[in-house]
Amino acid sequence: MSKVVSLKAVREIKDARTDDHEYHARILGMDKMELLEEMVRFQEERSRVGHLTVTMMVRGQLLFKALEESAETQELRLLTRSYRRHLECELTAYRQSQAQG
Repeated sequence: MSKVVSLKAVREIKDARTDDHEYHARILGMDKMELLEEMVRFQEERSRVGHLTVTMMVRGQLLFKALEESAETQELRLLTRSYRRHLECELTAYRQSQAQG
């Protein structure tokens, strides 16, 4: 597998991470029920858009990390960890796809 990445894609991901302090703060202030509602909203947005945008991937990582940390059951912890890792893979694939043109 090639390790070539697009600097433009890397910059876009970095900008999405640093520009989204408001969302991060909002996630940190949510209780468990609000986090679960946000997860449903996130999935609905993904279905509506039809694909994951860079902003959605970055926000999803924040959301699923918070859900993982607040999970009361092993099943929810595994599910949220799995989805967060999936988003990390999506970001890696995005960087590589942008490098290939």
